Amino acid sequence: MLAYLITTILCVIHVSPVINHAKGEEGTDQELAHYRERIKSMFYHAYNSYLENAFPYDELRPLTCDGQDTWGSFSLTLIDALDTLLILGNHTEFQRVASLLQDTVDFDIDVNASVFETNIRVVGGLLSAHLLSKRAGMEVEVGWPCSGPLLRMAEEAARKLLPAFQTPTGMPYGTVNLLMGVNPTETPVTCTAGVGTFILEFATLSRLTGDPVFEDVARKALRSLWKTRSDIGLVGNHIDVITSKWVAQDAGIGAGVDSYFEYLVKGAIMLQDEELLSMFSEYDKSIKNYTKFDDWYLWVQMHKGTVSMPVFQSLEAFWPGLQSLLGDLENAMRTFHNYYTVWRQFGGLPEFYSIPQGYTVDKREGYPLRPELIESAMYLYRATGDPTVLQLGRDAVESIEKITRVNCGFASVKDLRDHKLDNRMESFFLAETVKYLYLLFDPDNFLHNSGSMFHTGSGPQGDCVLGAGGYIFNTEAHPLDPAALHCCSRAQEERRELQDILLSFSETAGPPPAQAGEEGDPADGAQHRPLDSSESIALKPGARRKARALSCPMQPFSSRLAVLGQVFTDST
Repeated sequence: MLAYLITTILCVIHVSPVINHAKGEEGTDQELAHYRERIKSMFYHAYNSYLENAFPYDELRPLTCDGQDTWGSFSLTLIDALDTLLILGNHTEFQRVASLLQDTVDFDIDVNASVFETNIRVVGGLLSAHLLSKRAGMEVEVGWPCSGPLLRMAEEAARKLLPAFQTPTGMPYGTVNLLMGVNPTETPVTCTAGVGTFILEFATLSRLTGDPVFEDVARKALRSLWKTRSDIGLVGNHIDVITSKWVAQDAGIGAGVDSYFEYLVKGAIMLQDEELLSMFSEYDKSIKNYTKFDDWYLWVQMHKGTVSMPVFQSLEAFWPGLQSLLGDLENAMRTFHNYYTVWRQFGGLPEFYSIPQGYTVDKREGYPLRPELIESAMYLYRATGDPTVLQLGRDAVESIEKITRVNCGFASVKDLRDHKLDNRMESFFLAETVKYLYLLFDPDNFLHNSGSMFHTGSGPQGDCVLGAGGYIFNTEAHPLDPAALHCCSRAQEERRELQDILLSFSETAGPPPAQAGEEGDPADGAQHRPLDSSESIALKPGARRKARALSCPMQPFSSRLAVLGQVFTDST
């Protein structure tokens, strides 16, 4: 199944450039260029407004032209927007901001931070910027991509989150104090996505740095969550991370759950992991059996499967894009069309939409400039070239410009019924919404690379092929290069292979036979003591040999290329 999934992804990557370069009324080069320039203008209007009015605060308040800290006082919008600068072609500003962040961002602060948001926005943003820094023209240090200042910042931020995972179940608390750790009075109730949305960033960190702790805690949380599913294969919305008891038992694909499913699929692709794909496949069967009705996905009681909320939530709009990664394009397009009709009805997606009534839900009428439907459009247009999908992009540009643009950036919509605005521009507007819009209209962007272009990394072996495509977006739209993970983890595997060779020498070369009369001589006894099976000259003093974990077959030392996360040996 995993081989099929990877083949599907590669087919999408290789076929889509042919689709997207087709000429005609829908999506001519001239029209695509026109929209790219409009989207760039949107980005810089928002970005410059943030710099002029809100930096170093986390976010811009566009109606009052000032700033506010929201998720931890990290200059969050700047971190979130960094890779978007490069995607839009601005190398100079990328370099300036990357240097600025190294000088100004401090994680040793007495601030309560969301574990989930800090991971996807800060850790994910810094990892992506680190992996893109060479393409942006920055001078990288020896050992990149397995080392670098932005990588060290990402690791520092992630280490601040580790105390949250110190629970009996391994599932993390929702909030951690960056200086003090978890507050003793912290609630143990966390949303499902807050437990299952770490494997992309934490596995990337572990494989780049060689420290397994990040991937280990992310996997333990995933496995603990997997064990809590109901008899009909569903999970709820909020769980007690101490007792593993479900507090909110509504099951669906939207708010509080969404990125958990997303990371099972993307984690399976990026890490080529059968376990993660198997987990999602089982969930997908139950989701289709109990929550899907006429290409909508409802909320149901996780144990009984009875409908609890017949609503569509705007966060669910990522689902067609996820289906496209699995090759399920027919179902993806039908669901996308349902969601698109809601956008056309209001000029945006309300947070909640009543499917039976065909209208917004009370107190959930807002549109905070979310990216999810545009994200799905980007994936689906790459896969199908369907002109309807591109039309959503046009409509989104027109709606966002007409409804939400103000003097100091773009403002969230408080109520889509009358288009009243709210005084907030979340960082994901620049990290995701604008980025996915631009990529929808930019078929030749380097992120869409099908393997025809690449550069090399100066990792431990100095021979890694990087940037050849196959990027995996985290849930904040920060692209991660799977080849970099292989580049650095391969070096670690080869060091372990060399260590095993030395161990074999140590274990086969037994001690010389004891001479007569040496019995009872403590000094000589110590000198000629046989090596314990877990000790060796290849290990540090006092270290003991660890059993090798099950893994893919070891590649020989002649393996020298990693493209799209695949290994090519000399015999390939």
